Amino acid sequence: MISVLIAEDMHLVRGAMVALLSMESDIKVIGEAGHGDEVVHSCMQLRPDVALIDIGLPGTDGLTATAELRHRLPECAPVILTGLATPAALCRALDAGARGFVVKDLPADQLAGCVRRVAAGEQVVDPELAVAALHAKRNPLTTRELEVLGVAAEGAPVGEIADRLCLSGGTVRNYLARILTKVGARTRVEAVKIARQAGWLWSEDPAELGVIRYR
Repeated sequence: MISVLIAEDMHLVRGAMVALLSMESDIKVIGEAGHGDEVVHSCMQLRPDVALIDIGLPGTDGLTATAELRHRLPECAPVILTGLATPAALCRALDAGARGFVVKDLPADQLAGCVRRVAAGEQVVDPELAVAALHAKRNPLTTRELEVLGVAAEGAPVGEIADRLCLSGGTVRNYLARILTKVGARTRVEAVKIARQAGWLWSEDPAELGVIRYR
């Protein structure tokens, strides 16, 4: 029997998935969560084989919850659920450790099939989206450049970036200049926007990855 936890904040959507999966003889829904902050705690308590996680959960978003879950409970296979799939969102989901990435309007039999496949150790991603992700623009920034841009994205001035990353002000300015050139931006704000939309830089707002929550 494959045990499943469903994390989705919309009651109707979550209820429909629970009902559909409960009709399968080899799948049992053992837990539900309606808020991102509940996901990891619930999974640690219930130990499901598969966790279906909405990417746009309130509180801790689905991508962050997935990354923490993979670290703390690696035997649980997270599957990201989304209303609008984009290559950037897929790349972020895979980086977070998701074993699957599917849209919410997936037919019931395919959702059950996805649960079975990830429980068996497979990775399940829509083929067309996977191809799109492969053809997406590659990240031109180094790890250090991403660190600098990440701090800059918080609105930190050069001096603060330097202090937080143990660099000199001149080195930070050089990094920022290279970043602007590499991503084709005129300002730091524009560079942050480009990097987030491309999925190179983690975004606190799922909407910046092209993800729209059902509302």
